[in-house]
Amino acid sequence: MIVQGNIVDIQNKRIFKGEVEVKDGKILEVREAIHNQENYILPGFVDAHIHIESSMLVPSEFAKIAVIHGTVATVSDPHEIANVLGIKGVEFMIENGKKVPLKFNFGAPSCVPATSFESAGAIINSDDIRVMMENPDIKYLAEMMNYPGVLFDDAEVLAKIEHAKNNNKPIDGHAPGVRGDDATKYIAAGISTDHECFTFEEALEKLQKGMKVIIREGSAAKNFEALINLLPEHFENMMFCSDDKHPDDLLLGHINQVCERAVAKGIDVFKVLQAACVNPVKHYNLDVGLLQKNDFADFVVVDNLEKFNVLETYINGELVAKNGASFVESVPFEVLNNFNTDKKEATDFRFESSSEKIRVIEALDGELVTNQIEAESLIVDGNLVSNTATDVLKMTVVNRYQNDEPAIAFIKNFGIKEGAIASSVGHDSHNIIAIGVSDEAICKAVNLIIENRGGVCAVNTTEEKIVSLPVAGIMSDKSAEEIGKSYAELDKMAKQMGSKLRAPYMSLSFMALLVIPSLKLSDKGLFDGTSFQFTSLEV
Repeated sequence: MIVQGNIVDIQNKRIFKGEVEVKDGKILEVREAIHNQENYILPGFVDAHIHIESSMLVPSEFAKIAVIHGTVATVSDPHEIANVLGIKGVEFMIENGKKVPLKFNFGAPSCVPATSFESAGAIINSDDIRVMMENPDIKYLAEMMNYPGVLFDDAEVLAKIEHAKNNNKPIDGHAPGVRGDDATKYIAAGISTDHECFTFEEALEKLQKGMKVIIREGSAAKNFEALINLLPEHFENMMFCSDDKHPDDLLLGHINQVCERAVAKGIDVFKVLQAACVNPVKHYNLDVGLLQKNDFADFVVVDNLEKFNVLETYINGELVAKNGASFVESVPFEVLNNFNTDKKEATDFRFESSSEKIRVIEALDGELVTNQIEAESLIVDGNLVSNTATDVLKMTVVNRYQNDEPAIAFIKNFGIKEGAIASSVGHDSHNIIAIGVSDEAICKAVNLIIENRGGVCAVNTTEEKIVSLPVAGIMSDKSAEEIGKSYAELDKMAKQMGSKLRAPYMSLSFMALLVIPSLKLSDKGLFDGTSFQFTSLEV
């Protein structure tokens, strides 16, 4: 097979008319050739850090859409399913991913559970990590989000890091806002990347200290604008990732969109493509081709180097997508889950109080970090209730693995004026998380999730809408088109109910993520992510 076009030679920073000859899945030759093709041939795009589960799709269905956008490989942390199902969940992701051409590269989740301050469905300890690190299907130690454990020399945390080092596998970081001597110690432990930088200064410091910084642009967390101006000088040590990509967003684009935005800012296309295509392959030692002789034939054909509209995607020499059509087939798979809680009563969500002030989580649009603020209490019959006038709404996290009393907090900026929204996608333990205008509405939404053994939903006085997620309570058993359409309708309903957030369900899913400051809610209570301890709702 021969594919002709303008060859984009990233490593030598040149573009020339040529052709790529492919045989048995490998590139036999890349040579100059005269022809009339105006398209461009370049290595395929690689997402340098993503949780496939956040697309609400199993890997095989994710692949069907990603290849349309020129993605040939991902560096995937199966942390989400591991928190629900443990090693069995990781094995599910690996085996399902093997059934399709896209090159999924899974890591060993380093923090299951993410903290001891929440209830997860499984535990992966250092002995488990040792066994997983010896598995050739495990490419790296996934994000070490327990940065306090690293800083305070926690023996279990350091043992996990050591097992990765002993197997010469990279160690991913997760240290939002960690600076100065703490950052130095964190990096010295052997942690080589961070995708959590949200300011220019933080990312620059980490780059200067030898870390690779991954620019994240996902459905909820968007750090492109804050960090992209570092790329021209530091392109050799930067990559692109989505981290979390919801299904409706994935239908529109992937890493190709980030490249378009970077080039539009006037950044050298070779530097952009180095970050998007080359650096992840080299850093993680991936079996992914870079458009060189004897490489795997993993490349894309685009119409231009401004918009990066993908015309064809090849993986191991196989044409897997063309002009927006995917040739990746759906495959059968077993539906696994772990959901063991009974339906609730509205009275379960009462919070008896006489306090005049409460601590409130302030959600920030497009950010995983939150602020801690104080607000006046609204008390009815001795019960703390939502105040729609000030947009301080009641929030709950319900343990989905056993019957426990719901945890209660209050949150600002979700903007809901009626009903409630809920989800069993609740990073990191994936308990049920809900926000609503009344205890009755919250209860109704939580029970809808329980009845379906997982999903995302919205309820009001006239309508109930749910996207069921039967696979571990976090993924669908349907196609991206089906789930994307259903999710878009649900997103629209949440916004019609008053939410002004760009991605209300993605933002909701991170409100129980304790390892991101500053105030969050776990199923065990309100948590101060700055001091890393529980705090009281009442002031």
